[in-house]
Amino acid sequence: MYYGVKLNTNYKTLWQEGMKDWDGNLPVRMTDDVKEEGFWNAFMKKKEQAGVDSWVANLRKELIALIDPGEDVLEIGPGWGNYTFEAAEKAGSLTCVDSSESVLAYLKAAAERKGWNHLNFVHAKWEELPKVERADVVFGVNCYYRMQEIDRALLHINNTAKRLGIAGMVSGPERPHYKDIQEQLGCRIKFQRRDYIHLQNLLYELGIDANCKMVNLHKTYAYDTEEELLKDNLSAVLDKEYDRRKAIDLLYSYVREEDGRLIYPHNFKAALLYWKPEKRLEPADLPT
Repeated sequence: MYYGVKLNTNYKTLWQEGMKDWDGNLPVRMTDDVKEEGFWNAFMKKKEQAGVDSWVANLRKELIALIDPGEDVLEIGPGWGNYTFEAAEKAGSLTCVDSSESVLAYLKAAAERKGWNHLNFVHAKWEELPKVERADVVFGVNCYYRMQEIDRALLHINNTAKRLGIAGMVSGPERPHYKDIQEQLGCRIKFQRRDYIHLQNLLYELGIDANCKMVNLHKTYAYDTEEELLKDNLSAVLDKEYDRRKAIDLLYSYVREEDGRLIYPHNFKAALLYWKPEKRLEPADLPT
């Protein structure tokens, strides 16, 4: 890192702009805590049977490898436990911080079933949490979507971690037929507008040289009917009028039939940003 390098871009503003819908408004779930809790309450009931996601296995393996046995660990936004349970098996203690009471209740019940007594649960928004006991490793994966004060969230990770701070995020590319539809039909597509590179550059502006490890991921989508396939894979097209038949043909170039089902395999990536905190950062250190 050179002192004279200025990125001349406000990555926090870009992040906040990426939170908005395509009409330029913040979705209700981004600002209404009651609506957000209602979403998680319904979602966690579904996860009682589904369990953790198999497609994050590679990312989970890389993340858990960064934790040393017996360390005190803190996880931000654990959700339904994609990384929580394996982290708990390796850690000496694990503190889970989440803004959803439904999420924490789900994880607490799972911990009780496993007979674990080394897990702690904190109901709070990470970026607003005034004080929390420091941990050897602090990590959060895909937990940043509601964080408007994303720079403060990263600063808080740095200041809370003794040995290692980790910010993980699933990246793209999106399913490839969307790019084909954009390029060949000229359609507007609801592509994701926030990515790990925003976090990487915010960390750089905070004076943190974070390692970046890219992890290959694979997810297979399976559909019983063509109606399900089209509903799930044309929903990101913003245009009301377009050559739907051609779009369907482009979609089907990535789809195969297997055992009576329509299969769409998708390769994409995730990023793990990790660093050893070298000094405590203060709010005055935040880029303006």
